[in-house]
Amino acid sequence: MAGAVGTGLERDLMSNLSPDAARPSNLKGIVLEALLVALAGALLAFLANAASPKGLNLTRNYSPTPQHLPPITNSASTQAAAPTNLAAQLQAEGLQLADFELVSNLFHSPDYQRGKVLFVDARNEQHYQEGHVPGAYPLDFYHPESHIGTVLPLCLAAQQVLVYCNGGECEDSRFTAILLRDAQVPKEKLFVYAGGITEWANRAMPVEVGERNSGRLKPDPKAAVRP
Repeated sequence: MAGAVGTGLERDLMSNLSPDAARPSNLKGIVLEALLVALAGALLAFLANAASPKGLNLTRNYSPTPQHLPPITNSASTQAAAPTNLAAQLQAEGLQLADFELVSNLFHSPDYQRGKVLFVDARNEQHYQEGHVPGAYPLDFYHPESHIGTVLPLCLAAQQVLVYCNGGECEDSRFTAILLRDAQVPKEKLFVYAGGITEWANRAMPVEVGERNSGRLKPDPKAAVRP
């Protein structure tokens, strides 16, 4: 009887409790369960990281302080501080360096018209079309298959072959001269014009646009300001 009464009292007590009164115990259980799941996930991630050859090094500092960062350098100034000796490079490769005086003399010589002197433009097709030495043959170093079949026999038959590109830092002329040398053009014939089309145009030399021997020349910009 007493047990029945006690059970009835407990039932009445529980029925009188509000939902908010029972929530703390349920919330504790949810939080505990979430912590256990997070702990298990962290443990699995740690084991996977340790087993992987690409895993993170937990002892490494991935966010170094500014004093540990390498200094920023200016690549342009670095290159200017250590200029390349083109003449020495060409000599080591068995090639020759041509200055403007030599190039100009060969351009105006009768041998140029006879095909004994050959100018080779080592730039791409777009730059060639925009302006080249009159009568020069295009030979893009990066796509030689487009013109090598035409240019190579002419280089083999010529007495002097002058290869040029933009000049300055451009090395395509040197690379193209090496390409021709390796294709059995005698190295004694090969000259690299370091000034390139830039110096050529700045010296008020004629610049042809379009196809080879198009006859269309760029106007001299200096002529427009002459009185």
